[in-house]
Amino acid sequence: MAEPEVKIHQAKRTHGETETMEINMGPQHPSTHGVFRAVVELDGETVVKVVAHIGYLHRGIEKIAENRTYHQVIPLTDRLDYMAGASNNLGYCLTVEKLLGIEVPPRGQYIRVIITELSRISSHLFWLGAGAHDLGAMTPFFYVVREREQILFFLEMITGSRLTPSFFRIGGMSKDLPPEFRDECMKFVKAFPPRVDEYETLLTENKIWKSRTQGVGYLSAEDCIKLGISGPMARAAGIDWDLRKNQPYSGYDKFDFKTAIYHGCDAYDRYRVRMMEIRQSNEIIRQALEGLPEGDHSVTMKGVLKPPAGEVYMAIEAPRGELGFYIVSDGTAQPFRMKVRAPTFVNLQSLRKMCEGKLFSDMVAALSSVDLVLAEVDR
Repeated sequence: MAEPEVKIHQAKRTHGETETMEINMGPQHPSTHGVFRAVVELDGETVVKVVAHIGYLHRGIEKIAENRTYHQVIPLTDRLDYMAGASNNLGYCLTVEKLLGIEVPPRGQYIRVIITELSRISSHLFWLGAGAHDLGAMTPFFYVVREREQILFFLEMITGSRLTPSFFRIGGMSKDLPPEFRDECMKFVKAFPPRVDEYETLLTENKIWKSRTQGVGYLSAEDCIKLGISGPMARAAGIDWDLRKNQPYSGYDKFDFKTAIYHGCDAYDRYRVRMMEIRQSNEIIRQALEGLPEGDHSVTMKGVLKPPAGEVYMAIEAPRGELGFYIVSDGTAQPFRMKVRAPTFVNLQSLRKMCEGKLFSDMVAALSSVDLVLAEVDR
């Protein structure tokens, strides 16, 4: 198990009739999945209070966007959630396209879906490996990076980049798919499900894994709604809400896939939701490859892009939940204002609810189940 970094901040505090200790967990520790600091007040092994401290990675991307043209903003977006950069590109481009009132050609929509779902699988795989490692299971990490490396190879084949593609354009794509991609990716899609079976063999019925995750990080559906929690965390609490199904975009209504729903409200069911989503994303990619339309991949756009004055909000289902972009246009070539609704930032609110009154040893599992990307939290 990755032990939390312990630094005595204040030796003792009076809490009722007991004396408590305040310690730091992070900000530089593997189990915090980035530069995140939690100040934890402990009564023995019981968490009395948790205060999240963020902002160690703030880069002012939303403000920088005000001084860039609309297309120049695209490379900024995939630096937010760098584990699924294509999702950020997609959310931003769809928002500007909504402001412009344009629709991407069917081929461009399918290519976007393929790239975005590959990124979703890659993101969930890395979470699985890192989350298992947090709780002492090293082997799954070596399994998942095997397939993740293949996905990164595909992303590099298409976009020229592994983590930060910047490949989507307002109105479509930068380029069409390489000729060899379709056959190579189909081979992966067919070989992938047995590999997921291997991951589940290692963990799903593993007694140690279940004892460390079942009932840990409990967050009810009611609490999810109150806190604005979305994505796998909400669906693990039985909330049937997936924007790909409930508010389809980019042609997702043309694909047959299931929403991953469980009702355990704990870290174990968040794991099960992500495992099911990995399988469903693979199925979406298969359907997109088989039904890939012919024709243009982009809308032809000339000159400097100047959307009409107005405001718009558009959200997509990113690997961590609802990723939304709010843009205000004043009719010039640069956004007047851009605000990102980052799912990890909102989901992090759940930490106190999941951990206070529980054992400190369970806090690592609860925090891991949120699937943090601090670059998205701080922006």
